[in-house]
Parts: sequence; structure tokens; C-alpha cells
Amino acid sequence: MRFSLALPREALSIPVVRRVVGDSLRGMGVSEDCVADILVAASEACTNVIQHARASGDYEVVGHLDDGVCTLKIMDWGHGPRPAPVDRGVLSESGRGIRIMRALVDDLSIDSSPDRGTVVHLRKRLTWRDEALVGNLERRLMHTAG
Repeated sequence: MRFSLALPREALSIPVVRRVVGDSLRGMGVSEDCVADILVAASEACTNVIQHARASGDYEVVGHLDDGVCTLKIMDWGHGPRPAPVDRGVLSESGRGIRIMRALVDDLSIDSSPDRGTVVHLRKRLTWRDEALVGNLERRLMHTAG
């Protein structure tokens, strides 16, 4: 399954992302804990776009579910990251969203350049609800293969 959303760089777009991504994952039979992790990570990435992208206009969220893995790309067309603040104390909020995303997904990468903007890549192996058709099929195939 693939989907793509073009959204305005406004806080009201984040619930839309959560609804589309969450409903898609739940519809496929992904476990609620796994859905929650992906939604928090995606929300953090979208919040970063809204708060930090130095451009106006839209941003894009592209999702791909394949082979038991969810991959999300959150893209803006800003001017790249601002320089990091000098004082990064223990209570500093700067970078907290990245630490949260890193804790919730299997792979996180961020590509940023002044002329192309920023792309956040989130990748997480999916876990399935017991009654999920996709998960049951995957377990049956693993059992017969090995």
C-alpha cells in the first residue's frame, strides 16, 4: 500500500496525518502499540516541519507499507536546518523530537540541504494484531518455509 499527502504547513494538518496513517495501519491489522509508535514519530516529524522549515507552502507525507515494514517520508522544501543553538543543556528542547522519533522507530534518517529542503525517513517493522489477515498469512508462510 502507498499513499501521499500534500498538506499546508499548519498545525491543523497533523491530525489529518495521524488519521490517514493510523486508519491505514489499523485497516491492515497492525497492532495498536505499533500504530501508536508510528503516529507519535510521524507527528514529531510533521511538527518539526511546521515549526522549523524556513519556507512557506506545503509539505508532503509519503507512506509505503511493504513486506511487513512501514516507511514514511516527511518532506519540506525549506532552506535546510538552522544552526544548532550553542547552549544545549539537559533541559533543552532542541533535538528532543529527534530523540523521540529515534526511540520509536527502527530507522531514522534526515537528509537536508539548503537547495532541496529536508526529508525525514521513518522506518518501522510492523507487528500485527492476532486477528490480522496479513499477520496470519505472514506467520503461515514463515512456518511452512522453515
